[in-house]
Amino acid sequence: MQVQLDRRLSEQAYDRIMERVLEGSLPAGTVIQERRLAAELGMSRTPLRDALLMLEGDGIVVREGPRLLRVMTMDITRYMETLAIRRLLEGEAARLSAGRVPPERLDGIEARLRTMLDAHRQGTPATRAEIRAVDEALHGTMSEVAGNRQLRAIVMNLRLQTQIFDLKNVPERFEDTCREHLAIVDALRGGDKAAAEAAVCRHLDAVRQCIIDRLIA
Repeated sequence: MQVQLDRRLSEQAYDRIMERVLEGSLPAGTVIQERRLAAELGMSRTPLRDALLMLEGDGIVVREGPRLLRVMTMDITRYMETLAIRRLLEGEAARLSAGRVPPERLDGIEARLRTMLDAHRQGTPATRAEIRAVDEALHGTMSEVAGNRQLRAIVMNLRLQTQIFDLKNVPERFEDTCREHLAIVDALRGGDKAAAEAAVCRHLDAVRQCIIDRLIA
């Protein structure tokens, strides 16, 4: 019972730290101060340390000395390299999951995408958290339904790493992203493995090209 409680607290600490990293309150390069972070989270340092070990294992924080942990920095070179690996693995996940995703899950994702897109066009943009949630729902569903646990774990880790990339360096392409995601949903629903893989690859290629265009502008 105590072991389960300790694990649950560590997982909660992991989730809350990760949320801070993604929302920017613990930005890339930040030195982790255990005592201060434990106080802010209202937790003891034991589950916090366990969570930091898990985050270190996932590459989200890096150790620079016996007592120094820092939130990883995702520079443009590493981002592009990670995006290329995601293209290979998520394309495969899409191919494996095409025709296997429960229709109600795809319907729910499509409805959320269309609702956000309509609201955006009417001048009410979605929050970063809402966008991330739908993005995770689609990409996470593909990795889950693909039926390969190792593939899912690697893809989830790579996605977390790319989300740490400084968002100021990524051009806003909300409507394009929604349309690309809807194309992925259509291909998955139709069970067309080649089309699903191609739709994911087009989406990630578009992200990559958009960043390149911004850099050379």
